Amino acid sequence: MAVKGETPGPAAPAVPVDYRTIDRVTGPLLFVRDVANAAYGEIVEIRLPNGERRQGQVLDSRKGLAIVQVFGPTMGMNLERTSVKFLGEVAQLAVSDAMLGRVFNGLGEPRDGGPRIVSETRLEIVGNAMNPYSREEPSEFIQTGISTIDVNNTLVRGQKLPIFSGAGLPHNQIAAQLVRQAKLRDSSEGFAVVFAAMGITSEEANYFLKEFESTGALERAVVFLNLSSDPSMERVVTPRMALTAAEFLAYERDMHILVVLTDMTNYCEALREVASAREEVPGRRGYPGYLYTDLATIYERAGKIHGRKGSITQLPILTMPADDVTHPIPDLTGYITEGQIYVSRELQRRGVYPPIDVLPSLSRLMNQGIGPKRTREDHRGVADQLFAAYATGKDQRALSAIVGEEALSAVDRIYLKVADRFETEFVNQRPDEDRTIDQSLDLGWSILSELPETELKRIKPEFIAKYRRPSAPS
Repeated sequence: MAVKGETPGPAAPAVPVDYRTIDRVTGPLLFVRDVANAAYGEIVEIRLPNGERRQGQVLDSRKGLAIVQVFGPTMGMNLERTSVKFLGEVAQLAVSDAMLGRVFNGLGEPRDGGPRIVSETRLEIVGNAMNPYSREEPSEFIQTGISTIDVNNTLVRGQKLPIFSGAGLPHNQIAAQLVRQAKLRDSSEGFAVVFAAMGITSEEANYFLKEFESTGALERAVVFLNLSSDPSMERVVTPRMALTAAEFLAYERDMHILVVLTDMTNYCEALREVASAREEVPGRRGYPGYLYTDLATIYERAGKIHGRKGSITQLPILTMPADDVTHPIPDLTGYITEGQIYVSRELQRRGVYPPIDVLPSLSRLMNQGIGPKRTREDHRGVADQLFAAYATGKDQRALSAIVGEEALSAVDRIYLKVADRFETEFVNQRPDEDRTIDQSLDLGWSILSELPETELKRIKPEFIAKYRRPSAPS
C-alpha cells in the first residue's frame, strides 16, 4: 500500500499464466476456456506434451473464451496436457537494414541459413492506419522495363496496382521480372523491393530464389516465402510481415519500396479456412463477410506521407478462379486499388510474353506520373493512340474472320497490321529484356508510323512532327 504523500511506483508487469483449459481443437484453432483479459491479436505460446513449442495469435475473446489461431499444425495437441501462455504482446517483427538481401519464412524467421535479425526496433505487424489527411498524392514514375506497363498502364510511386491473372498463366515469371527490373529514373534515390509469396510450391520458391540470386536482385530485396506445405495460418501473417519491413525501410530509412505480393488468392483462401473453423456465417462464395475490410488493411498500407521522403508502392498479384473477374477476390480488390493489369489467356495462346492485355487494363493514377521531366512529353498521346489503334485493329481482325481480309478497306488493313505488330513487337518481349521508357515510346512510334498522319488524332501535331518516323506513309 502506498504511504500518503508518496508517489506510487510503477505497477509490476503481469506474469504470464499457463492455461491448461483447452476446450476443443477445430482445424487450426484452439478454444481456451476461463481466460481473463485476452486481447485481440495477442501472441500466445503453446507448449505440447513432448516439450515442443508453437506460436499462435488470439482471434477472438468473449466471456472468458479465447479463440487462438495456431501458426503450425495442431496434431499432437492433447487437450489436458497442452498448455497455452498469453504473452501480453501483439505480433512484432524485428527490423533493421540487415534485412536487405535476406530470405525469411512467412513468420519473419530466416530460411536462408543466416542469423536471426537482432534489433532493438520491433514493429507491430498490423501497422498504423495512415491518416488520409497526411497522405501525399502519388506521383513520380517507376520503370518496370515492361512496355505494356510503362507506356499504357504506368506504375506511379505510392500507387497500389494489382495484376489479375489466372491458373497456368505466367504471373510468377512476370513477378520475378518486375523484381529484377523495377527502378527509379533517378538512381541517386534509395530503392528496394519487398517480395512476399503465399502458398507457393517448393518448385516456385526455388524458381524465385534462383532468379533473384543469379541476377543480383536479391541484394536490394527482402523476401518472405510461405510454401503450400507451410501452415495456412502463416499465410494470414505473411503480407503483414512484408509490409512492416517495407514501412521501416520507407519511413525510417527514406527509401522508395515496391512491394510485390503473390498470390493474394491463396491469402484469401486461408482467411476462408479460419472463418469456417470459427463457424462464422459465410458471405459470398463462402468467404468471410469482412473480406473487403481485411483486404483494405493490406492494400491501404501503400502510399506516401507528407513530410516523409520514402514511399510504398504495391503490386499485388492474384489468380482469378475460373478466370472470373466477378469473383469476390478480384471484385473487391478492384474497389480498393487504383486500377488493374490483366494477364490474357488469349495472348498466351498466341505465344506472346508477357501476355498483358492493355484493353481491359487501367492505371488510374497514370497521368500523375508521366509527362515532361517524368517520362516524356509525348507519353500520354502515344499511349492513347496505341490503345485506340489496337482496339480498332482487333475489331478488324474479328470482321475479317467473317468477310475475309479482301473485303476490308486499305486503312482497315493497315489497322489490322498495326494490331499484329503491337502484339508481336510491343507487347511481346524477352523475359530478360529491360526496356527503358524511351525505347518503349520509340517502339510505339515505329508501330504508329504505319498509319496515315490523318489517323493520328490523339497526338499533338508538334509531337507528330518531332517523333514520327519520316519513312512512314503519309
